[in-house]
Amino acid sequence: MSELEKSLKDKLLKREQENSLRRLTFSANLIDFTSNDYLGLARSEELFRSIQQKVNSLSHSNGATGSRLLSGNNEYTEQVEQKLAKIFKAEAAVIFNSGYAANQAVLSCIPQKGDTIIYDELIHACIRDGARLSWANRLSFRHNDFNDLESKLKKSEGNIFIAVESIYSMDGDLCNVKELTALADKFNASIILDEAHSTGIMGEQGSGLSVSLRLENKIPIRIYTFGKAMGVHGACVVGSKNLIDYLINFARPFIYTTALPPHSIASIDCAFSCLNDHGYLQNELSEKVKLFRSEANKRKLSVMNSESQIQGIVIPGNSEVKQAVEKIRTNGFDVRPILSPTVPAGTERIRVCLHTFNANHEIQSLAESLSML
Repeated sequence: MSELEKSLKDKLLKREQENSLRRLTFSANLIDFTSNDYLGLARSEELFRSIQQKVNSLSHSNGATGSRLLSGNNEYTEQVEQKLAKIFKAEAAVIFNSGYAANQAVLSCIPQKGDTIIYDELIHACIRDGARLSWANRLSFRHNDFNDLESKLKKSEGNIFIAVESIYSMDGDLCNVKELTALADKFNASIILDEAHSTGIMGEQGSGLSVSLRLENKIPIRIYTFGKAMGVHGACVVGSKNLIDYLINFARPFIYTTALPPHSIASIDCAFSCLNDHGYLQNELSEKVKLFRSEANKRKLSVMNSESQIQGIVIPGNSEVKQAVEKIRTNGFDVRPILSPTVPAGTERIRVCLHTFNANHEIQSLAESLSML
């Protein structure tokens, strides 16, 4: 065995001993309480047909053929970007291949040497990775603790960037964007807001948390992703025209990657048109969340403090939470364990994602199953 193979095997063995080894799985015939398809658009036959019709109306091209700066740009993509900018109430928008790529692009190329990035300790890995690629100083603050954030702001140098999420993917709680913008104003800091889990489910036309609060003008850099509630794929960054022109010129994940194919651009376009025609889906999701929390409280489940579609039941220990999940899955519910090191040791949890297509009796049955652990 080569030194490389031995090194890989040793690291995998260590993960296995810690009971945190990840494996690819898929579920059949289980009730979905784990996907990010919050509004059911990924399974929508109406949206599927709409996308096919739009694709058939475009030039018959299977791929983008190159990066946007070479052969991968076209009039239709720019029209969709203009549509997104209007929905998100921004001067301009630029599409990226994924939310991961968009966040990595922003964090890696905008903050410069001598600047400071301060991020919530529960921020997504792509923001951490992007920050590592920049030459800026990096600090974290305790989750949603703005007193701690202020103490870090007082130590910061250069241009200051605060990176947060609107809805946190592991805890399901919201950022207090109103308080955050006031603090950013006080220290002349720029907010980078990842709206991944609020895209589609909040705000008019799915415009997210910041627009729903009418605070979009206080947040210069916003990232929206389409692979969750919108049911398709891709992402965009919105902000000023200067911001978008800067990313086109300096963001390596934009410059050096093949653009999304026409089918993906059409999917984004049609998904937002579909949501515009079915705005009631947001209210339906909200009612499902209320029902789950009501059923959980009746049964005295130790649910985390979340009013969003992401709910967590803490069961400390990787082995313990994995065993609990297996019991729930044998009852027909697709839930997944969230293990350390993804979350801090001792906060391992069953993550429950609620959807518009989850029937009320399914939600009640899931709560009952959880109460039997």
